[in-house]
Amino acid sequence: MAEISASLPAFTPKSRAQRLREALRYYLPTVLVAFSVLVIWELAVRVLNIQQFLLPRPSAIFEAWFEEFQTFISGGGSILFQASGATLYSAIGGFLLGCGAGVFVALATARWTIISEAMMPFAIAANSVPIIAFAPVTNNWFGLTNPASKMAIVAVIVFFPTMINTVRGLTMVEPRQLELMQSYAARPWKILRALRIPNALPYILSALRVASALSVIGAVVAEFFGGPRATLGVYITQEAAGFNFARAWTGIIMASAIGISFYVVVLLVERWAMPWHVSFRKKS
Repeated sequence: MAEISASLPAFTPKSRAQRLREALRYYLPTVLVAFSVLVIWELAVRVLNIQQFLLPRPSAIFEAWFEEFQTFISGGGSILFQASGATLYSAIGGFLLGCGAGVFVALATARWTIISEAMMPFAIAANSVPIIAFAPVTNNWFGLTNPASKMAIVAVIVFFPTMINTVRGLTMVEPRQLELMQSYAARPWKILRALRIPNALPYILSALRVASALSVIGAVVAEFFGGPRATLGVYITQEAAGFNFARAWTGIIMASAIGISFYVVVLLVERWAMPWHVSFRKKS
């Protein structure tokens, strides 16, 4: 044992400077590309004299956003930030409803095959219908200004990918592991808790990452069909209709920021829930 341990390389923790260099090496290309796109965008609009209603300058968009930010900080009640909060509320509510229902149905379908055969056609049909067909119906059901109408749209969008991925993770279990559990006379609930759910975690969290972006898209698109003024979909539509295109683009940027933040939160939850996964071991 002493000879084996002596032959193994000694583990030396990375210094703060090494971690900083690795972080810069990883994130610097993304930052440079984003900065280059903004510079080219600004120069192209100025040099080619592109009209504002076609494409406003990034500097004009930032000025409009900064004005809204100053109003928000001073307590004046910024419509942009109120709209962002309302859209985030609808996205999170629909995300929880749709993903929760998707996981619940997947657990039932993985346990009873007849439920899978009965539910799958309806799930595929619901996923095939465009958002614009559901929005007027849910607005009529829950009311035009009720956030539940937007949550219902988001729930329909995120339900299908969550259910499909969860079913795949619950059923694609290594046969030898399943046979081992059965040889110990493990009950179905024990197999589900100790084997199937841990095996399905990477699939579930991968679906949640996709659903985090889809939820924001669904909430904003649903708001295009009506709702309170303080929602991003209505804000973007009204500002564009009033030829305030820089302010309309601030709404688009806020929607993108919400989607990215939501995705990062789900990614952090994924790292916390399964640090043992091979993808994180390779990165570390």
